[in-house]
Amino acid sequence: MRIAWFLWLVRHFNEYGYDDGPPRAAIGTCAVLLTAALLWSILHRNRPAAATAAVLTCSLGIGWLAIH
Repeated sequence: MRIAWFLWLVRHFNEYGYDDGPPRAAIGTCAVLLTAALLWSILHRNRPAAATAAVLTCSLGIGWLAIH
């Protein structure tokens, strides 16, 4: 599922605010993923909360990057 989502994102790269160029898109996406990983590590004792926080961070962050 993750691979399919990533392939979909690559296929529609220019349709959503990622057309500022691959370096800017990569920096923004890495920042969102790093933030999600940080939240996961902070909440690692409560696995459901950690997973929820990481998924919401990724979804909202990448969604925001795609729209803006």
